[in-house]
Amino acid sequence: MIDKIPAHIIDIAKKFTDQGFEIYLVGGSVRSIILNQAVTDWDMTTNATPTEIQKLFPDSVYENNFGTVGIKTPDIQETEHKGLVEITTFRTEKDYKDRRHPKKVEWGKTIEEDLERRDFTINAMALNLSKNQEPITKSMIDPFDGQTDLKNKIIKAVGDPSLRFKEDALRLMRAIRFASQLGFEVDEKTLKEIINDSGLLSEISRERIRDELLKILASNYPYEGIMLLKNTNLLRHIVPELIDGIGVSQERPGRHHKDDVFTHNVLSLKHCSSKDPIVRFATLIHDIGKPKSASTDKDGLVIFHNHEVFGAKIAYDICERLKFSKKDRNKVVTLIRWHMFTVDENITDAAIRRFIRRIGVENVADMMDLRVGDRLGGGTQTAESWRLKLFKKRVEEQLAPAPFSITDLAIDGRDVMKELNIKPSPQIGTILQKLFEEVDEDLEKNNKEYLLKRVKQIA
Repeated sequence: MIDKIPAHIIDIAKKFTDQGFEIYLVGGSVRSIILNQAVTDWDMTTNATPTEIQKLFPDSVYENNFGTVGIKTPDIQETEHKGLVEITTFRTEKDYKDRRHPKKVEWGKTIEEDLERRDFTINAMALNLSKNQEPITKSMIDPFDGQTDLKNKIIKAVGDPSLRFKEDALRLMRAIRFASQLGFEVDEKTLKEIINDSGLLSEISRERIRDELLKILASNYPYEGIMLLKNTNLLRHIVPELIDGIGVSQERPGRHHKDDVFTHNVLSLKHCSSKDPIVRFATLIHDIGKPKSASTDKDGLVIFHNHEVFGAKIAYDICERLKFSKKDRNKVVTLIRWHMFTVDENITDAAIRRFIRRIGVENVADMMDLRVGDRLGGGTQTAESWRLKLFKKRVEEQLAPAPFSITDLAIDGRDVMKELNIKPSPQIGTILQKLFEEVDEDLEKNNKEYLLKRVKQIA
């Protein structure tokens, strides 16, 4: 086992064992070692108290009530707490408040007692670091048979799932997240209790829910994760607007759409090629405005006029509710608002430049990924039509070396002030914007003589 554990972790463990303390790798690090996956967090647990840990590591960080001490290592920069190796004293937890945090934390006496409080069997295993030279079967502490569940690809709650979820309702989503990250199934008894306790999720902070949702979307199986959220009733407490699309037909003669709006949205996510969870989220809810905008035409067939406008507003509200950052919220709203862009082969260069300005250069590739997901999620067999391929090529041409902008005008604000003999004012920006819009339609007009003549006419 020692060949899978970094030297600095072994060195930390040795300091504990040299002083007679027990020390174990625990949780996700043990799971990842068994699965031969990369370990990102080397969490450990010990029978040493926080005070005793800090005596062993005087420059450690201890700023919580849960017995977790952050240990600095030589290769970690002196910035915040990022990258600290976390070591937690054995503990038991009682009388949970707000469906998330225990009111009472007591130091435990054994590793088995500590593992009893953990969420799922695959996270309730510990590796005895004082026996790191031993075979895994001798150094592993596995009271809940997590190794068998790993082998069988099962997510199972430790002990009574009803108690585990009522202690910490975020575990409802964590079960789905681990399943979607690992490609596992949720144990039948555990799954049934998630459904029974799904309403508890409403008591969890929006920020926590957002973080788990984005981890599901960033996983290897985001479509399966969202469907699990839907089938366990959790999705109603996260993005209920998605559920509104169930049963909303999109069928029209001659159109490829055969599924309802909800199914189309989740299938679009399934086929989205982006790995970015924000782009995947935008793809998942790209048609979320259809139920609100649904109406019928003169032939009695369903239409969704301006559904992208409705969708952008709904997406804004969802992102605000889930406490997305302003940057992420704006990306989601922008992608949804403009995802119905036309790819007609007769579109002008000026129209393509307007498209780029509307969505932003930084969102061009993401918009294409959403469009491909939308196509494939709607039943189309090819990822890109010849028109979309041509459109992408023309967009790339406009982006090389950079799209035309107002700063590329042959005159600037100083020229406007000189020509009109005026001082700095908002009027100058208004004039330049009008000139820019005119020139953008015909780049040949971008010459100083013509623009100065137009300045007087516009003013």
